Amino acid sequence: MSTRIAFLKGHGTENDFVIVPDPENALDLSPAAVAALCDRRAGIGGDGVLHVVRSAAHPEARAMAAEAEWFMDYRNGDGSVAEMCGNGVRVFARYLQHAGHVAEGDLTIATRAGVKTVHIAKDGDITVGMGRARLPQGDVTVTVGERSWPARNVNMGNPHAVTFVADLAHAGDLYTAPPVSPAATYPDGVNVEFVVDRGPRHVAMRVHERGSGETRSCGTGACAVAVATARRDGTDPAVTGTPATYTVDVPGGRLVITERPDGEIEMTGPAVIVAEGEIDAEWLAHAFG
Repeated sequence: MSTRIAFLKGHGTENDFVIVPDPENALDLSPAAVAALCDRRAGIGGDGVLHVVRSAAHPEARAMAAEAEWFMDYRNGDGSVAEMCGNGVRVFARYLQHAGHVAEGDLTIATRAGVKTVHIAKDGDITVGMGRARLPQGDVTVTVGERSWPARNVNMGNPHAVTFVADLAHAGDLYTAPPVSPAATYPDGVNVEFVVDRGPRHVAMRVHERGSGETRSCGTGACAVAVATARRDGTDPAVTGTPATYTVDVPGGRLVITERPDGEIEMTGPAVIVAEGEIDAEWLAHAFG
């Protein structure tokens, strides 16, 4: 390991990430190292780490190398591994453009939830093909304090429980994960979204992200919210035959989600690189010793 490790900092609707370019997968980013990097007081600070690796160099992505040159090895802020991060994919794409690896237009990115199609528009927004939602059967309930609500189980490559509330303040402080029952529905934990209506096909949300706590935005969560809202509203594209587009306000900005009749979901929003520098490798080696 060199004495200095390059990093960048970026965000998508204020869901922020430490970006670590490592094309040949030479760095050993342990869970403790990731948590140290994401620490907002003792580290760089972020909701997660985007480990940028060539697909051919990573054992989890080699099978996707023919379809996508780059693999988003995403880690949550607590160091745990995540299947997918929608805002992270946009920031990952912005980094690839920033580094000169890709230009405006279409590209593909490998993730643990499969290969994602991405479009970098001239106006700066980035659209990600998020795949199809799965809607597992079974009743789910979310509880905060003395209040409980039914929730929709939506899987976007990672698990979500979406519940509609009268006031986003009812979500509480979201420092800890809201209890979801039955617990066996989500054996590996779950992202929980609280949703209120803002207008026709326009909602706002807060989210507790599994492994990170409340974040300013969650891309897969916004998609899950749009899917759940479309079912609630009777605008399921598979039934109506027309796309359903929802504007989803998050604390850090705004995302636009479109679900097509074939089930494919697209998410459009901003992605920004705000800084770049070097990590002291000796600090990283001892930060969690």
